[in-house]
Amino acid sequence: MKNATWDSYQLFLGVARGGGLTGAASASGLSPATIGRRMLDLEQQLGRTLFLRSQTGYSLTGDGQALFDRLLDMESAARSIDSWQREASGRPVVRIAAGTWVGWLMSQNMPAICSERDDFRIDLYLAERRASLAHRESDIGLRAFEPEEANLAAIKAGEVAYAAYRARNLRAAGPERWIAVSEDEAISAYLRWPHQNRQAEIALTVNRPRSLYDLVLAGSGIAVLPCFVGDLEPRLERAGEEITALRHFQWIVMNNEDRHRREIRTVIDRMARLLKSHADLFAGKRPTY
Repeated sequence: MKNATWDSYQLFLGVARGGGLTGAASASGLSPATIGRRMLDLEQQLGRTLFLRSQTGYSLTGDGQALFDRLLDMESAARSIDSWQREASGRPVVRIAAGTWVGWLMSQNMPAICSERDDFRIDLYLAERRASLAHRESDIGLRAFEPEEANLAAIKAGEVAYAAYRARNLRAAGPERWIAVSEDEAISAYLRWPHQNRQAEIALTVNRPRSLYDLVLAGSGIAVLPCFVGDLEPRLERAGEEITALRHFQWIVMNNEDRHRREIRTVIDRMARLLKSHADLFAGKRPTY
């Protein structure tokens, strides 16, 4: 029987980290059905059951966790070789992992992070799942909590507030219609809030947080958004007060051993300035239009 390939192991890591096939499919470009088959093939090749499969997703078995732990070292080594190879070309890469909406704001302000004068490039990875840096999956991450890992350092970058939003001047005459990310994709607290508090009023679900913004703008209903997204859009208005239970600090997180590398330090300083310049907006202090 042929040995499993590194490509199969990378897919396994994606499924394990995401708790299912959807996230791995988004990252790899393969369909969930294809990845599901690949995981069955991997289990057959290894002669071990790696996942417990259920309607709510994939969870690791004991053998699956053992493989996951071993692959982290392989992944770290592969990334180290990749970085070493890029350094030979004279243009290092700074990998940033951020959530959907902070990534959205950074994308709109990317010249403040990386310009044509810089001798490095940015690799921006956007996902709701927490940024993982312990094995150098990324160089810099944005998190909603202070890291507990001993090898990570962090900079507190202010508070983030949330509220429900609707399209301005499009109040429905009938019952409120809520828009939410589907429960199996509702990883963050603000994504779970509609399911926990407005379940009976949810009229539409989507699989990506970014779609909430577009659907609210189109007048499709009400959705919970970060205030720095909703308040920045003059075509939206708050449908009620801030949801204070969702307020949290955000942190710029980096690996202790790498944070003094020139290009990483440069990007961290620029990100900190960008977030500080938007601190009032992040904290829910509305701008004047």
